[in-house]
Amino acid sequence: MDNVGLALLGKEHTVRLALTAMVAEGHLLLEDAPGTGKTSLAKALAATVQGTHHRIQFTPDLLPSDVTGVTIYDQGTRRFEFHPGPVFASVVLADEINRASPKTQAALLEVMEEGNITVDGVTHPVGRPFMVIATQNPIEQAGTYRLPEAQLDRFLIKTSLGYPDRASAIEILAGAKDRTIGLTARITTEAVGTMADLAQTVHIDPVVLDYVARITEATRDDAQTALGASVRGGLALVRCAKVWAASQGREFVLPDDIKQLAQPVLAHRFVLDAEAEFAGVTAGEVLARLLDQVAPPVLRTA
Repeated sequence: MDNVGLALLGKEHTVRLALTAMVAEGHLLLEDAPGTGKTSLAKALAATVQGTHHRIQFTPDLLPSDVTGVTIYDQGTRRFEFHPGPVFASVVLADEINRASPKTQAALLEVMEEGNITVDGVTHPVGRPFMVIATQNPIEQAGTYRLPEAQLDRFLIKTSLGYPDRASAIEILAGAKDRTIGLTARITTEAVGTMADLAQTVHIDPVVLDYVARITEATRDDAQTALGASVRGGLALVRCAKVWAASQGREFVLPDDIKQLAQPVLAHRFVLDAEAEFAGVTAGEVLARLLDQVAPPVLRTA
């Protein structure tokens, strides 16, 4: 986290969330204005884990094969050869993902869920770790395609970088260069896989699992939601909480871990009721209210 922080000043919490998504083997959705450091985050993550990084600029004319790759006939060998697309990398930045057609967006669904790409009936693994960092601009919506709920549900975490504080901004301006240049790897890609396996051994008590279940049920039963968080949302919250606990040196998950991660993991997974949306209510506000209403488990005494 310190190494990535050399490239993104003053964004410790967002960097921790991004690394949590990577070790939990999930994907990150950033909703931010241009120029806030999204590309720098992807490059710094890849450099830190000794991985590869590709950026895909999603545009309305982008085709699925531009993402996944194509099979081309080689006249010399008289055989079809697969030419991998930019999705074959440790960290893939899908910039302005909502500007591409739904068909092109759907090209990412298989690889985000299973870590494989199927082209012409042949399945190609993308390797481990694999992480998609997708971005969308919250301001300009002209010419965009709204991400469907099924696709939003594939993103483990949704957050934003935002603009840096004054002190960080001055330091960035003083350097006036790409701060990802010169970053050295701290671990290998193989070590990320080992960390992911280790994080899944973190203990989570049944009462904490019951807390997660009650939170997700509350999002489905609330009068201001038309569609609540799915079981996949609850599983995502558990996966993230295990990584979060392990990163702090604990072998067990606390209710506070669940409460701290609920917003970035669950808020983008449910749809507001039309009346609530018209009234200007946000998913984050609804979830904050539900977290206050759903009582966390109390400390048990022997």
